Amino acid sequence: MSLTPAVGHRDHSLGPLDAPVTLVEYGDYECGYCGEAYPVIQTVQRAMGDRLRFVFRNFPMKEVHPHAEHAAELAEAAAAADRFWDMHAVLFENQGALDDDSLFFYGRQVGLGTNEITAALNGRYAHKIREDFMSGVRSGVNGTPSLFIAGERYDGPRDADSLYAILMAAADET
Repeated sequence: MSLTPAVGHRDHSLGPLDAPVTLVEYGDYECGYCGEAYPVIQTVQRAMGDRLRFVFRNFPMKEVHPHAEHAAELAEAAAAADRFWDMHAVLFENQGALDDDSLFFYGRQVGLGTNEITAALNGRYAHKIREDFMSGVRSGVNGTPSLFIAGERYDGPRDADSLYAILMAAADET
């Protein structure tokens, strides 16, 4: 399946806008598989440098992960303060503690104010989370992490070497 919609201004991205290849992850902060993918993607990002643009879209599977939606909402609050990637890292590095008290602590840790955190946990960013989630559904996402390389779903091996090889091949095609 193809990515719908294409990567745009509303997305959280790292790397040059004109990078030869874009990797999109639909992820859930409470998903153990996403937690395993987090350091793999970091390794690939370091190895590829400016040849890769990485995009993260929220896909909280709240039926299975009860804290995932609030974690995503807190990440969006951090994005509003230009601290998305800081919060992204904190959430994945503390996957085992994503209850609201812990989220409040993490929010303060990355510089968010009490009112910003409270508003986030009360649904201020629910629409953004829903937009990401629905774009995932339209793109055929049914679990996390779901990866897309150059707009196409990738279901191959997820170790750093394999992912690096496929991303480099895609980058070389452009």
